[in-house]
Amino acid sequence: MNSLLLVILVCISVCAYVIASKRAQQLASANGGLRYLHSRPSYYGMLAAIVTALPALLILFVWSISSASIIQSLVMAGVPDSVLSDGTNHSLIYSQIQHVASGIKVTDHAWLINASAHYQHLLALGDNIKFAALIALAVAGLIFGWKLVGPKLRARPHVESVMRGFLLICSILAILTTFGIVLSVLFEAIRFFNIIPLTDFLFGLQWSPQVALRADQQGASGAFGFIPLLTGTLMISFIAMSIAAPIGLMSAIYLAEYASPRVRSICKPLLEVLAGIPTVVYGFFAALVVAPLIRDSATAIGIESVSSESALAAGLIMGVMIIPFVSSLSDDVITAVPQSLRDGALSLGATRSETIKSVVLPAALPGVVGGLLLAVSRAIGETMIVVMAAGLSANLTANPFESVTTITVQIVTLLIGDQEFDSPKTLAAFALGLSLFVVTLALNFVALRIVKKYREQYD
Repeated sequence: MNSLLLVILVCISVCAYVIASKRAQQLASANGGLRYLHSRPSYYGMLAAIVTALPALLILFVWSISSASIIQSLVMAGVPDSVLSDGTNHSLIYSQIQHVASGIKVTDHAWLINASAHYQHLLALGDNIKFAALIALAVAGLIFGWKLVGPKLRARPHVESVMRGFLLICSILAILTTFGIVLSVLFEAIRFFNIIPLTDFLFGLQWSPQVALRADQQGASGAFGFIPLLTGTLMISFIAMSIAAPIGLMSAIYLAEYASPRVRSICKPLLEVLAGIPTVVYGFFAALVVAPLIRDSATAIGIESVSSESALAAGLIMGVMIIPFVSSLSDDVITAVPQSLRDGALSLGATRSETIKSVVLPAALPGVVGGLLLAVSRAIGETMIVVMAAGLSANLTANPFESVTTITVQIVTLLIGDQEFDSPKTLAAFALGLSLFVVTLALNFVALRIVKKYREQYD
């Protein structure tokens, strides 16, 4: 019903736009042109469409969030007092009524049959009233919008005010969503820290989240030290960025400053193909080709402690995966630097290399750093390659040839399967998520400080 109603509202709004625009054009043509009107005809059309759709959509929104509680109150008011006085949960009774009304449950109780019939009647009545009222309101809006069209109507300021309000609402929703996510993680993390001390989590050197279900259970003592996961995450991310940052940035400089248009049109799409490969394919390649190759090469030169799954294999492949992000974003930023800056430096006698180092890159620094931050976030958040190439062992080591794990991988493993939400094992995932948020926030803060210190502004 709602989908059909939305389609009809959109059709009526389009009609309002067309009718109002044509009316404005006719008024302009009959009175010497567009100078007769305050705004262009399209703004009159948009204002009429807004007047047609906005009130109906607002009422539909209010109806959607309030109708359920109204219908529940009306249905429960018809339930006999003898049923409600038994101490039974009202929500459970209402669920039974809904199940009988939908045909899921069969009953012989007369009050339940009557209540389900009442529930169905209210649903149908509400849908009919909503449908008729909103269509009538939209048609009234269409007529009102059509009559509004005139030379004194300031259509463009009204449309722009509505659009500014819409953009403001979108921004507020985005901010509230962010706060909601952070608070939901924070509250669950606080529950975890009420069970496991914060110092044990932040400074613990062992990670073994298996907790004992019985007092006599062996091998499930539970250790929630965060340090092995942090070192594993930073090690793999560092290896990945050591590959992706220089190669991606250099390729972006070449494509933006040195490559001919023909070479650029061929190389850039080919480079970006890497971004379209699924991460599981990278994981297969890392596990089946790169990891054995690293192990055999290390063994050949005398390094004994080489694991079949290593941080080096995961980091190398992750770096290859991230190269297109760094290259593409850096290329866009570098090409956006005004050509006048290059021409000015070259006219003063600087070589092309000196122009790039002293003029282009400092001007593009904020965008380049932003691209590198996105790449770091991608490296920190990658899970599939780490699982397949680096393993799940939370080892506290600086040896890239050993198996390690990352924060995101452990979050996934902690939330897989049927888990009790009150156990430290499950709540540890939220503590890890909060820690990851703090680490990412710190990286952003450092990047902003770097940009503020070294950025060159030319305008």
